[in-house]
Formats: sequence, structure tokens, C-alpha cells
Amino acid sequence: MRVNRTAQPSVFQPDEVVHARGTQLERASAWLDGQPELLDMVGACVAGSPCCGRRGLTCETILRCAVLIHLMGYSYRDLEFKLIDSASTKRFARIDPFNPPKKSALQSAISAIDAATWQAINGVLVQDAKQQGIESGTQVRIDSTATDADILEPQDSRLLFDGVRVLTELLRQARQRLARVSFRDHCRAAKRRHREIGSQRDARRRAATYRRLLRLVRRTIGYAQDALLAVERGVSDSWAESWCTETRSYLDLIERVVRQTERRVFDGETVPAGEKVVSLFEPHVDIIVKGGRRTHYGHKINLTTGRSALVIDVVVEDGNPADSTRCLPMLQRHVATYGEPPQRAAFDGGYASRENLDEAKKLGVEHVMFHKKRGMEQDEMTPSAWIYGELRRFRAGVEAGISYLKRCFGLDRCTWHGRDGFHAYVHSAVFAHNLMRLARLLPT
Repeated sequence: MRVNRTAQPSVFQPDEVVHARGTQLERASAWLDGQPELLDMVGACVAGSPCCGRRGLTCETILRCAVLIHLMGYSYRDLEFKLIDSASTKRFARIDPFNPPKKSALQSAISAIDAATWQAINGVLVQDAKQQGIESGTQVRIDSTATDADILEPQDSRLLFDGVRVLTELLRQARQRLARVSFRDHCRAAKRRHREIGSQRDARRRAATYRRLLRLVRRTIGYAQDALLAVERGVSDSWAESWCTETRSYLDLIERVVRQTERRVFDGETVPAGEKVVSLFEPHVDIIVKGGRRTHYGHKINLTTGRSALVIDVVVEDGNPADSTRCLPMLQRHVATYGEPPQRAAFDGGYASRENLDEAKKLGVEHVMFHKKRGMEQDEMTPSAWIYGELRRFRAGVEAGISYLKRCFGLDRCTWHGRDGFHAYVHSAVFAHNLMRLARLLPT
């Protein structure tokens, strides 16, 4: 073991970080330099944002920081530190060393890029891969997965407590502007009832506690409705308009939670997934059960990948549509991107049906392989047993690709808020994945 003191480091640091990850970032950076139109796309989204401009972030830095968020799995707080501390991160992001961005500026700038822009940016990458012969699009595999939203597993008692808590905070805001707004704070009592419900095993005692909790919720709803009328009559400015809109949206959601609780707890009904509210803060979330495994609370996504493992296309679905209904639309989207259908297409078993096979053949797909035959013969899908076996092995690779997207690019759980934020998160994660994949595939 060396016991000598570490020599004082030189003030002359190398420009390039000699490391595999540093080399990969350099190659990705070189590709971004060759696509100046991407900066115009980003600029159209962030124009007028206070985080941009002469002393703010450039469009180039915003795009590159969004890639780092997914590639490194950073939070905005972590990225703020790494942009000061890490040589490779600073070099890739091209920040001003004398004016490093704060986490609030990073969040504001990156969240300003919408899902349509991320989709267009990824389209530029896919087209460039096609022109360079990296991804021809002649052989594709299609599968679906679920991405969770950043919420706790839903419970009616927690949703009711959240409703009391949120409405009480809105009432406090209204009372600061309008003295005649009056209410009682039932947050502590509602929290106590919520915890009691979680620990009770007897159905009758739990139902009695739910009734006490619902009484607190209804009282708070009454306070909010009275305050809504008072604010509408007594205040007329932008704050009042925003407050009334927010209060109405929460009142509607909380009343839906009250109804679903009454149906489930007191009437013994099974509330359909499409009618349930699972979050007051992310009301767009869907309930998704895939293959009898654990329940996901987020959105279902369909992905198309090619031989290169680039994600050619990704669609965030509304609801929980059956895979069999998404087979033909995904193929049609591929035709719109590449101008022609793929010669070979491999699908997960959920997409299998006689109708989908016939429609894929009519569309011009020569060889089709479903992971489950569902009454169809092999020679109906493709006349070549060798090609059928090759497509079966090729399809299995999509599972590894999905796992890689979830583990290394954050596609397992979306941390951005709102429906638009969810869509933007998925498409930006796919672009970050494709960019780093392309950086490895480009000729040196």
C-alpha cells in the first residue's frame, strides 16, 4: 500500500475525459453538432422562457441536459451539482463555467419542451440512421409495456385524506385574500381516520370509520363550495380566476372519490378501472394489469424497434387497450415513417389474431411472426421455417431492450407531472436511449 501523499494535481486538465463513458458522450455530442435543426425545434418551445436568453441557458445546453437527466438517472438537484463537479458532464452540456444553471432553471427549461417536439427530434435521429444505413426498417419487432406514474399505490382512504388536505390549503389561500372565508381544519382528524382504516381488519369497523372520514370530507367540500361563491363575488383578478379553476377541478375529483368509496365500501360493488380515480394530483393515470402480474398505475406504451435496437416508434396509450387492437396502427405508423411496410415483423403473443395476420399481409408485410400462434399455422405467417425461427429469436430481444430502457433511462417510472409531462418524459427518454445507441453504432 502506498503511504505517500497524493501529488498536487496539475491546473492543466485534459479537454477530453479518457473513459468509455466520456468517449460515448463525445460521439453523441459530435452527432448533435451535425443536426443544427434540433436547436430550432427546442428554441420554438422555450422561446420567451425566463431561464433562457443572454444570461440563461442556450437551446443546445437545454437539449443536452435533458439527455443527461435520462442517461445518468439524475434528479435536477443532482444534475445541478454534476454540471459543476464533473468534467465530462460540463463538456457534454456546454455550460457557461462562470454561470452554472440552478436546478429550478434546469427544470423550467427542460419541461418547456413538449412531447410533439421530442417526437420530432427522435424522428430526425431515426431518419439519419436510415440514411447512414444503420437502421433500414425492413425488420421490426413490436411489443408493449407499462410505465408507472410517480404516485403511491392508491387507497380510497388516502385519496379522501388528500382531498381534505388539498381543499384546506386552498381555503387558507382564499382566507388570506378574503377575510370572510371561514372554515374548520379537519386535516388531523382525517389523517387519524385514514390510519385507522389501514390498521383495521374487521369490515364493519372499517365501514364505520369510513363513514366518519366521509363526514369530514363532505364538511370540507361544503367549506370549499361556500368559499368558491365568495371568491367569485368578492375578487376579480387573475389570482381569483386561477384559484377558482383549481378548486373546481379538485372538487370534481374529490366528489368522484366519494362516490367510488360509497360504491365499493357500502354497496359492495366492484368499480370498473375506467371509472376509478387513483390520484388527485395525476388524474390522467390509467390502471394497467399486464399478463396477470402486478398492477401498474401509469400508462401503457407500444414500442417498435429494429435490427439496430433503435426505438423507431413509441406510442403512449390512453386507457388499457388490448395489444391485438394496436397491431395494425403500429404498422401503419411505420409505413408513415419509412414510406413502405417492413419486410419482416415480429410481434408479442398479445398481438396475435387471424385478422391482424390478414391485414399485415395486405399491407405488404412478407413475413409475420406472432409469439403465440392462437390457432394459426406457421406456414400462414411465413413460408420459410428458417425465417420463422429467426423472427422468434429476434422478437425475444425486445424484452432485453425494454428492460434496458427501464433500468438505464428511467422508463420504469415517470417523474414528470401531468399528462403532457408524462408524454414528454417517455419521448425524451426514448431519444436519450436512441442517441447513445446511435453513438455506439456510428462508424469511427
